[in-house]
Amino acid sequence: MSINLLSLALPLLMQVGPDPSAGAIPGVPDELANRPARSVTPAADIDLSPWLTECLLIIDEDPARAHSRAQIRRTQTSGTDRVLANHCLGLASTRLELWSDAQTAFVAARDETPASEHAMRARFGAMAANSALGGGDAAAAIALLDRAGKDAEASASQELIAFVALDRGRALVALDRLEEAGAQLIAARDARPDDPEIRLLLATLLRRLGELDPAQTEIEAAATLAPTDPAIALEGGVIAILSGREEAARKSWNSVIALAPDSVEAGRAREYLAQLEEGPEAP
Repeated sequence: MSINLLSLALPLLMQVGPDPSAGAIPGVPDELANRPARSVTPAADIDLSPWLTECLLIIDEDPARAHSRAQIRRTQTSGTDRVLANHCLGLASTRLELWSDAQTAFVAARDETPASEHAMRARFGAMAANSALGGGDAAAAIALLDRAGKDAEASASQELIAFVALDRGRALVALDRLEEAGAQLIAARDARPDDPEIRLLLATLLRRLGELDPAQTEIEAAATLAPTDPAIALEGGVIAILSGREEAARKSWNSVIALAPDSVEAGRAREYLAQLEEGPEAP
């Protein structure tokens, strides 16, 4: 049985560094605790069925209509077609922020995918978990990710193993289990050591746990992998200032402004530099 899938994209929606308005370092990483449910986009190397292709187009134009069409189709079909209908229903529900509907649809797609199709089952399980996170149910997300993790391991896909571990970290942060979340980010890093965004997330969490030396190691690795990423340079400056290296922090934050002067990160870098000029009470 062959099932067309949408790949999991990973926009990280970074929010790193101290809050300029508050003048302090937040306690919980927003990029983990408050990330929206993972976005999904069609994989370039997958031939989508004509019906699913049409459904995806409708989602972009009218997600409520796509939601209704998918509901009807899943009652009229079976096998692969029903899996695809649940897939589209989950995506439409996500767009509409109907998190319970999305979770139910993705779980159904997973359960109706053959047990031997581990990678597909892992992806659907991760989508269901992201829907649970979107609805604020971190405990349900962890249960779904535990199962998705087993499928990811069975698939031997390092990408899936990393993404499931990363999402498990997000769920653990939502439950204020930060040490466990750190272990999951380390697992994600080990599965995808060349992913600069995972390195950045790990550096941010380590920094906010007070583990500045390991955080420095991770941010340096991230910078090597993505030397022009302003989010990495911004976080590098935060770690530097907390480590007592003011000149290094200034250099990092000035590089953010040089790299992307109109970016959100550049705006934060300017705020942080201004705080340094305000005197000893600046973070």
